[in-house]
Amino acid sequence: MVSSTVGYPYIGGNREWKKALEAFWAGKLEEGLFLEEIEKLRLERLQKQKDAGIDLIAVGDFTLYDRMLDTAVMFGMIPERFNWSGGDVSLATYFSIARGNDGAVASEMTKWFNANYHYIVPEYSKKKLVLTENKPLTAYLEAKEKLDIDGKPVLIGPYTFLKLSKGYAKKDIPAFILQLVPLYSRILNELAEAGAQWIQLEEPILSTSLTKEDIQTVTEIYKQLSVEAPNANILLQTYFEAIEHYEEVVALPVAGIGLDFAQGAEKNLEHLQAHGFPADKVLAAGLIDGRNIWRADLREKVALLDTLTQLVPVDRIWVQSSSSLLHVPVTVQSEVKLDATIKAALAFADEKLVEVTTLAKGVREGKQAITDAVVESITARQNLADLPARNHPDLLASVQNIGEQDSKRNSPFKERRDKQRETFNLPLLPTTTIGSFPQTPEVRRARTKWRKGESTDAQYRDFVRDEIKQWIDIQEDIGLDVFVHGEFERTDMVEYFGEKLGGFVFTEKAWVVSYGSRCVKPPVIYGDVTFIDPMTVEESVYAQSLTDKPMKGMLTGPVTILNWSFVRDDISRKDVTYQIALALRKEVEALEAAGIHIIQVDEPALREGLPLKKSEWSDYLEWAINAFRLATASVQDTTQIHTHMCYCEFNDFIDSISGLDADVISIETSRSHGDLVSAFNDFSYDKGIGLGVYDIHSPRVPEVQEMVDVIEQGLGVLEPSQFWINPDCGLKTRKYEETIAALKNMVLATNKMRERYAVLQK
Repeated sequence: MVSSTVGYPYIGGNREWKKALEAFWAGKLEEGLFLEEIEKLRLERLQKQKDAGIDLIAVGDFTLYDRMLDTAVMFGMIPERFNWSGGDVSLATYFSIARGNDGAVASEMTKWFNANYHYIVPEYSKKKLVLTENKPLTAYLEAKEKLDIDGKPVLIGPYTFLKLSKGYAKKDIPAFILQLVPLYSRILNELAEAGAQWIQLEEPILSTSLTKEDIQTVTEIYKQLSVEAPNANILLQTYFEAIEHYEEVVALPVAGIGLDFAQGAEKNLEHLQAHGFPADKVLAAGLIDGRNIWRADLREKVALLDTLTQLVPVDRIWVQSSSSLLHVPVTVQSEVKLDATIKAALAFADEKLVEVTTLAKGVREGKQAITDAVVESITARQNLADLPARNHPDLLASVQNIGEQDSKRNSPFKERRDKQRETFNLPLLPTTTIGSFPQTPEVRRARTKWRKGESTDAQYRDFVRDEIKQWIDIQEDIGLDVFVHGEFERTDMVEYFGEKLGGFVFTEKAWVVSYGSRCVKPPVIYGDVTFIDPMTVEESVYAQSLTDKPMKGMLTGPVTILNWSFVRDDISRKDVTYQIALALRKEVEALEAAGIHIIQVDEPALREGLPLKKSEWSDYLEWAINAFRLATASVQDTTQIHTHMCYCEFNDFIDSISGLDADVISIETSRSHGDLVSAFNDFSYDKGIGLGVYDIHSPRVPEVQEMVDVIEQGLGVLEPSQFWINPDCGLKTRKYEETIAALKNMVLATNKMRERYAVLQK
């Protein structure tokens, strides 16, 4: 039995990858030294997998920014605005596509299926595609020559790449495929000629709700690849869920199929039992969960593996994780301060490698060879289940007794709107920001000193207040209409709340990549979530005392806290979300009681949690929307509830957004503004809305006219009376100077539009 990896984190145990990237971008590391540092990291992670005893190691899953971007660049799919004239693609061009530059906006970024990872959306312009470099071949040869690893080259599969790209209509798909297939064939042939025994083509799109027409297209693509690259042993890898068109997928002309037996265990097993598995293929069984951090119950995994070996011969089964381990931190060993019971129940990437090899060992040497490991896993999980934090019967009863009235505002939106207009008396096209202001090195140093005990609580509190006052003054100078306090006390929009709620635990080095070099350290929800004390009232009230302008209280919503955390796996995600919502409801009420009457409850990850199967959307959206409303419904009509969303395609669930019953919603849209605006042609949205007018993920400062154009586009389908002006997202990652310059331009653009409407009214 072969042990294999689908992918492994490239971040480094101490975020060495992030630090190298940001040093290079800042001009502190010249290109040659940067590439040397990157090569060192790349080889270290391969060696670690080899030392763990993995038989078939994924190579080519390392990236400098994003693998979808890598694939697009490899095929010469570089938008014209970046002035690429052919040949090698420079690092400057590569990073400009992802981050933008002074002359060109970055490519769109969105969620990778339902994961908390974001990819750069390739742009197809119908130009001839060319192979600029065989990246998987380069990775394969490097591993072979430098580490004596005969690895498994990996790349995004052709249909997933096509479906996640943009810039083409349905009628263009055949031409797009005719361009892609020869390039994939060449890559496959060159890899086979170089000695690659297996090549992993990742097709997670097959785990979504595809049509019969989609499957016919997939079949034609892989038939053509089998003809043009007959010597390539392709492992078609799926993940994140079960595949729907099982019989058609396993019949594809490939040498192996990778199935998810963690997220998609029940359905994939049903398919296998009902329809069997081809005698000429390998089954790469994703038994170990690649998405969550909890230690596997090896007794259950051994039983599942026993079932699989009754259906597929042992010599045609590989054991691996359910998906790339990119989505989990590197190693539990770095967590020296965690409670021992909780730590023993965790498994990050390195520990999951051990789980994979343990299962393979149990087959090779017999179950008695892994008895100790199995018992240890059972004991660790039981000890976790026995913790008092997991046993709050009163809270469990409260969740079960939630009624329909608990999630309803006192009055319909139109009545609330009229009262709020009278209360706040805001100008046409009110301006605001999404919440955070730049977390400068000084802010980070002050927080670090405080956490280490090198400064007192009073000193840190005074520092935060100084930052708040500075940015209140800046907002006054810029001329914004609704202020925020800046969130200088917060490291992360989820971590901050988790630290103040019961049921969470925090790690020191459990980082994962979110987008680009942006890394997050998700909280761990290990117990029942409970409200302890007010979490945001002090800073919001202090900020309000400094200005006559309305101040927004800033919270992270229950669904986002759920989706951006590592969540306990012993109760449903729905019940965990309702626990969070009940806790946040108390915080919303505390803000209102303290005089804060605009409260923003952000849900940037609401869409992220959508199941991959559309048939399961309605159930998820029902409880997710209800959780938001449960958290916000108890306020008075004169208190205005805002929310914010980002990184996703809203067109297919815009009615659900309306169902949140938020008075105002702001949406990140600057990279794909037209796509969202078109949705309002088909849906009559009656509530307040802010379509982000500039991209905060790029360091460039947009011109006034650029933002005027975006505002005009939005006002083509929305009424001026419901339109708000704001950046795409929070400004935490931006620098001081560029933030002020961009916001000043935003206000100038708003004033231009106000003057235009004033003239029209005359």
